[in-house]
Amino acid sequence: RRAIATRMRARHPRIPTQWLMTDERMGWALWDALERVPRGQGVIFRHYSLEICARRNLYLQVAKVARRRRLMLIVAGGDGLGPGNAGIHGRSAKRARGILTWPAHNLPELIAANRAKADMVLISPVFATRSHLGTRTLGLARAASLARQADMPAIALGGIQKRHSRHLKSAGFYGWAAIGAWIEPEIHDVGGRRP
Repeated sequence: RRAIATRMRARHPRIPTQWLMTDERMGWALWDALERVPRGQGVIFRHYSLEICARRNLYLQVAKVARRRRLMLIVAGGDGLGPGNAGIHGRSAKRARGILTWPAHNLPELIAANRAKADMVLISPVFATRSHLGTRTLGLARAASLARQADMPAIALGGIQKRHSRHLKSAGFYGWAAIGAWIEPEIHDVGGRRP
């Protein structure tokens, strides 16, 4: 295990340990969330349901904030949204410029991430989450078992709160990603600031 950790550090020296996953349901709270992510950490820009022009415009605004706050910005999906991103998120074996992050919900998807030589894998859902109500969760033990089989840094996703970070680290996760953890409970769908 120590040898794997040493290889991972050598191969992935700059991958952040904390990530914000953007989501349409955040509304204007997106802008507050971007300010709460610590400098030098990461953002995965999703907003899949937006029409391409609206998605590109929003991406460019997010990229401006990410640049100012030195956040690593990854784009989910293969759309060319513009400059400023450090890589791509999705199940694609095609290597693009920058890093490749991969979602995994089970062992076959984790094996696919290993085969694709992804730079980071997001294992989910670890806990129950508002983003996917009713979805069966992995639980910490099963998620940690997947993380231990990853050839790259494993990030926990799904119902994650900041208070989980110590337990996730001891379970073998490199870091964590969330939506709600970066949003104050009273502003899930309203409030926030424009950039």
